Amino acid sequence: MSLFQSFNINTSGLTAQRFRMDVISENVANVTTTRTEDGTPYTRKIVTFQEKRTTPFSRVLEHTREAFLGNGVKVSQVSDDTVSDYIMKYEPSHPDADENGYVSYPNVNIITEMTNMIDASRAYEANLTAFETSKAIALKGLELGK
Repeated sequence: MSLFQSFNINTSGLTAQRFRMDVISENVANVTTTRTEDGTPYTRKIVTFQEKRTTPFSRVLEHTREAFLGNGVKVSQVSDDTVSDYIMKYEPSHPDADENGYVSYPNVNIITEMTNMIDASRAYEANLTAFETSKAIALKGLELGK
């Protein structure tokens, strides 16, 4: 693996985790949004990652010199959380209350979102540390080459 490839892997991780934190922030910001443009409550968003490029195992065996697995990650999709239900609260005076007086609030759980934010933050820090280590190795190599 080349040094610049490690930089690319780490920066793809940094970018993906930053995007994940942005989506989590959007979820938290909309925790009380009971009506969106389409008239429904805000629906929680989920970010899914996948490897940027993979090498099939058969090619790894055939081309060991050029074989490398994983060149970082990319965001493959941002999807709506259709598994968890909206939170129903009895508020008959709310403008978005149904005929029974219940308001549908977004399916955003603050504890889950904050846990995901901590996870994304730690993954971001780990990628940053790996990047800094790769940079230090490159600088040391340049010093030795003097």
